Amino acid sequence: MKSKATGDLALVKKMNSYIVFHCIRKHSPVSRAQISELTGLNKATVSSLVNELLENNLVIEIGPGESSGGRKPVLLLFNERAGYAIGVDLGVNYIRSVLVDLNGNIIEERYEKLKQKQRELAFDTLTANIDALIKQVPDSTYGIVGIGVGAPGIVDQDGNILFAPNMKWREVPLQSMLSERYQLPVIIDNEANAGAQGEQKYGAGQGIRNLVYLSVGYGIGSGMILDKELYKGTSGFSGELGHLSISFDGKECSCGNLGCWELYASEKALLEEASHLGYEGLDELIAAAQLGNEDVLKLFDHIGRFLGIGIANIINTLNPDCVMIGNRMSSAEQWIMPAIQQTVQQRALSFHSEALKILFAELKEHSAVRGAAHYAIDRFYEQFKAI
Repeated sequence: MKSKATGDLALVKKMNSYIVFHCIRKHSPVSRAQISELTGLNKATVSSLVNELLENNLVIEIGPGESSGGRKPVLLLFNERAGYAIGVDLGVNYIRSVLVDLNGNIIEERYEKLKQKQRELAFDTLTANIDALIKQVPDSTYGIVGIGVGAPGIVDQDGNILFAPNMKWREVPLQSMLSERYQLPVIIDNEANAGAQGEQKYGAGQGIRNLVYLSVGYGIGSGMILDKELYKGTSGFSGELGHLSISFDGKECSCGNLGCWELYASEKALLEEASHLGYEGLDELIAAAQLGNEDVLKLFDHIGRFLGIGIANIINTLNPDCVMIGNRMSSAEQWIMPAIQQTVQQRALSFHSEALKILFAELKEHSAVRGAAHYAIDRFYEQFKAI
């Protein structure tokens, strides 16, 4: 059994290793001396830990930097191509998947529409897309480090999809199914949570302390960043804002409730309203809006007003710094934003909305897929706390 002193030293080393690793990732290219200055660790400790990172190929030396009076320092660079991750946005009617490096940069991407909602067929399509990306992985030290999936509906902490009403899925053990197939770490989360993480890490959410991300696609999901941390609630099921009731005796929802917000403000609601005009998809409606079709512009205005109603409720309840609209509906920003702003101005309490920003996702339809990939990358980094 290790003595307490030995255990404490090992813990300190793990912590210092991760501090140095994180510093190099954040500040590359950077010298050993600069790492010492940035972290407060002494130069001998930094040098020892850097050597271990070099041996693990997580860091590479790229030559001398500028001298400040003595010998030119050797610059260190985080090796983002030491491994790769796969991210998947499993939508109700599509699958988007990406292969990314360890900095989250997209290397390869696939997109496929889902015409069937059956569990088995969707799983087959999902794995076919993952298989195709695995074949594209360049040679690297760590290969595929993990798979992250953003999935619709209620997802528990073990990666089971408990209920996805728009897909009619119940009790689908997606994480264990994928882990068994690929023998890799797999992280499953609600796709709106993944979208919030994607924007916080790579997009317009960087630096925002309190953010509500709305994934407005076939349904409406939400991911909440509170005090810069993802809020998941007591049981991990927060974020089903699409099922807030906005009409006391309104339409019947697939979740079993009446008058749910997503029945009036989602892509599905828009397409139902547009069916009598002969349009079958969001892309067709956007093309018509670009041509100035008055009927289509009215539809977007209508959806914008319903989005504004729900957003006003969110503002009055949570008082966030920002509400951000992502997923498919983000591509209709110019036609729905005026109605959203007008409705929010009318319905949100002035004290709550005075400093509020309403933004559209910088990553557009890639917020969730990049957030899902980030889950896998972050899980990989965790192990290097033990270097």
